[in-house]
Amino acid sequence: MKRLDRSARPRSGGRKPAATAATGGVDAVLDVAEMGARGDALAPGPDGPIYVPYALPGERVRARVAGGRATGLVVETPSAERVAPPCEHFTRCGGCQLQHWADEPYLAWKRDQVVRALARRGLDVDVAPIVVAWGEGRRRAAFHAQRVGRTVRFGFIERGGARIEPINACPVLAPAMAEALPRLRELAEAFAPARGEITLQCLSTETGLDVAIKGAGRPGAFDRGRLESAARIADQLDLARLAFDGETLVARRMPMVTIGPARVQPPPGAFLQATLEGERVLGDLVRHALIGSERVADLFSGVGTFALRVCDFAETHAVEGDMDMLTALKRAADAVGGLRGVTIEKRDLLRTPLAALELKRYDSVVFDPPRSGAKLQAEQIGASKARRVAAVSCDPATFARDVRVLVDAGFALKAVTPVDQFRWTPHVEVVGVLER
Repeated sequence: MKRLDRSARPRSGGRKPAATAATGGVDAVLDVAEMGARGDALAPGPDGPIYVPYALPGERVRARVAGGRATGLVVETPSAERVAPPCEHFTRCGGCQLQHWADEPYLAWKRDQVVRALARRGLDVDVAPIVVAWGEGRRRAAFHAQRVGRTVRFGFIERGGARIEPINACPVLAPAMAEALPRLRELAEAFAPARGEITLQCLSTETGLDVAIKGAGRPGAFDRGRLESAARIADQLDLARLAFDGETLVARRMPMVTIGPARVQPPPGAFLQATLEGERVLGDLVRHALIGSERVADLFSGVGTFALRVCDFAETHAVEGDMDMLTALKRAADAVGGLRGVTIEKRDLLRTPLAALELKRYDSVVFDPPRSGAKLQAEQIGASKARRVAAVSCDPATFARDVRVLVDAGFALKAVTPVDQFRWTPHVEVVGVLER
């Protein structure tokens, strides 16, 4: 019999982790059948599947079951695929819920999520082997901080709750980000309000750490002492830039990232792919899919993950809802000689997609929407004259839905490649190539 490490015992101070906080229910012996799409194992129950966090397919476990969910897990027959989780915060922190699963079956399961999502939409295509894009680890992370009495909790949101799990170390962070944790904690302690919570959006760049704090107020509302304190802390912590609610307070060095041939200065809190290797893999897949195009529309372009990788061979029009990111993209492209040219357009594509008529001059399109997908935009792409599409998504279900729209409009799905840059989580990126 094996008791799951840390998941069934109170932590220091008597507080139990969120996974065992439920009361009531009945004790049961469960035979785990498979892993669910969101990373919780599933066991058959009298009223439907029972969700069993931190179990693995093929295991027999004892647990308390209430509301179709198991807590207080004790593993009686462990799977041969079970491994020791490397993180001391496993089962309490809200991320990395699959650290206990060996890499090979974990990666096979992720690829299978893509296969299943496509099959549910009636899409028949060979899915390529999953590409591992963990690289050195995550260069982008959001930490939370809240004052509790005389102390400040700094870390990630706990699993299944809303409280902050204090973080001492994190094995999925890139070295520069992991090494910065003590400094970031100092910053959080300095600016956490008496009430409420702040978020530190952090990006490890080529010139240093870029930190954007949300929830502490804009610098314009700070008194002189608070402004001087922020500048002093940024200097002591060797931050490249420190911003509050989108407004830069200290810029000791301009944060810079390289995308394709360009050097980009992202605005505070800008979205970039979580790992440097993930960005490279996704960018290379899209570039390979669109080589030979004359004019490309890059929809949901961000700071240019794809636009800056195709504008050397194609005129590129980048469309994005955030003007600051578009400005960073345009400035970076203009600084590089020999490109075909990049134009930009600010638009909320989820509400006002680029219409088929507006797409008439583009022979190829790449789109990378939020997790909710972009069904309306896919319909307009389907009605356009575009011949090639690179569809990128972080959600297999909405990816399959949007691709089905394109296939129904006459496109053929030629290739699908899953990419894993979010290690030990249920999240998987997908790149699809369509032609007609």
